[in-house]
Amino acid sequence: MPKSIMESTRPFLLRTLSALTLLVGMSTAATGQTAVDLELVLAVDVSLSMDFDEQKLQRDGYAAAFRHPDVVAAIRAGGTGRIAVTYVEWAGVGQHRTVVPWTVIDGLQSAATFADRIEDEPILPNRRTSISSALDFAAGLFASSGVQGVRRVVDVSGDGANNQGDLVEYARDRVVAQNITINGLPILLKSANASGFFDSKDLDIYYEDCVIGGFGAFLVPVREASEFPAAIRRKLILEISSTAPQPVPVQFAVERPPRVDCLMGERQWQLWMLDDPN
Repeated sequence: MPKSIMESTRPFLLRTLSALTLLVGMSTAATGQTAVDLELVLAVDVSLSMDFDEQKLQRDGYAAAFRHPDVVAAIRAGGTGRIAVTYVEWAGVGQHRTVVPWTVIDGLQSAATFADRIEDEPILPNRRTSISSALDFAAGLFASSGVQGVRRVVDVSGDGANNQGDLVEYARDRVVAQNITINGLPILLKSANASGFFDSKDLDIYYEDCVIGGFGAFLVPVREASEFPAAIRRKLILEISSTAPQPVPVQFAVERPPRVDCLMGERQWQLWMLDDPN
């Protein structure tokens, strides 16, 4: 039986991460910064294309994940036993909000505190969808993390294509050029019944070909509301440990021409405006 992508590349990934851990340890000793295995930005879509129940489902899913012992075990199993994470919400260009600032998580108590802070803040939805603006904003947050991580990851979730701001491919390439990995959680709850103007049954392909990128980049699509908690938990474990929990529908980024139009969100918006200029 042929090996999966993760199985065949796991020895290389582990060797690479071990070398990076050593280098980070030397760097942190020189700078005095706290060493962590991962610096993670959770960039969560709160655009109006998602109704309140869906937005709350996301919030609850992330909070539940950080309370789960498997996620905490993955954190503790790392080279330093720590990660740093921040939770931000985004919609259109310039519409970003840091819900929970950078927090070092090193066990059950700090993970539970982070989960509590996610739940305590109100959800403030906004108009439009600018994945490109969210990616640029998220990448800028690493400068203020206050830690030195082996890896830096932006974890972006959303239910629609980019329809405002710079082209998403350009933003992706800018972020990846900074040695930051972009992983995705495309939300396809409405894809089976794509009746809304901005609904897309190909959002998972769009995320794979136009949004995610960098070392070991992957996405986990969510097609049913019931999948949310497990999908978020499994994706976090994979990001934290670089090993895939089973079963999990993971799609890894590959080098190939886009199979979908990376401008489909912008084209949808233009058509919308032509139909309803107000």
